[in-house]
Amino acid sequence: MDDGKKSIAAVDERPVRRRKSPKGVIRREAILTAAMQHFAKDGYQNASFASIAADVGLSLPGLLHYFPTKVDLLLAILEKRDTDSTSATGEDYADWRKVLLGLIDVAKSNREIPHVVQAFAVLNAESLTQDHPARSWFASRASQLKGNFIHSLQKGISAGELRSDINTEAVAVELISIMDGLQMLWLRSPEEFDMVKVFSDYIHRLIASIECR
Repeated sequence: MDDGKKSIAAVDERPVRRRKSPKGVIRREAILTAAMQHFAKDGYQNASFASIAADVGLSLPGLLHYFPTKVDLLLAILEKRDTDSTSATGEDYADWRKVLLGLIDVAKSNREIPHVVQAFAVLNAESLTQDHPARSWFASRASQLKGNFIHSLQKGISAGELRSDINTEAVAVELISIMDGLQMLWLRSPEEFDMVKVFSDYIHRLIASIECR
């Protein structure tokens, strides 16, 4: 069994993998964008694969070349959404301040892509049903996100920068709840309040309440 450790010679002997063509990358991004719009409007279950293909000028077999199944397309959307958000907080979640302030940047980015946020929110809610193909993905993501926040806060406590008596799990749950709740309110009535300002104010209050003085 391959243990993942290969010599340089072994690697060099492997066939050269073709790079994805710029046209193919652009087409793939167009498919993801169209799919997010359909998922946001119709939900995953009702979104039409054929309609998504038509929106980007492809036949159904042409779309299947990029994404063989609807589940493949769904998972690609979810992974892209998470990848786009990770750069703001840092992949290792080691710097608690960068993580918390980075979440404000995530909110700013989300404000510019309402159809993506809506699709994500719809899929998140739909995934609560027993047989939804993204059920395990969202459950795993929620658990991992909470764990990442807890890890970041505990690093801050160990560094003597955060109060030692804070309940890191409770703060992590609160963060996730505030983010998801604000997004839902904003999606329903985007003109009623400034989601970024409300979230930014909350983050700064949170920092002031948990930081050592």
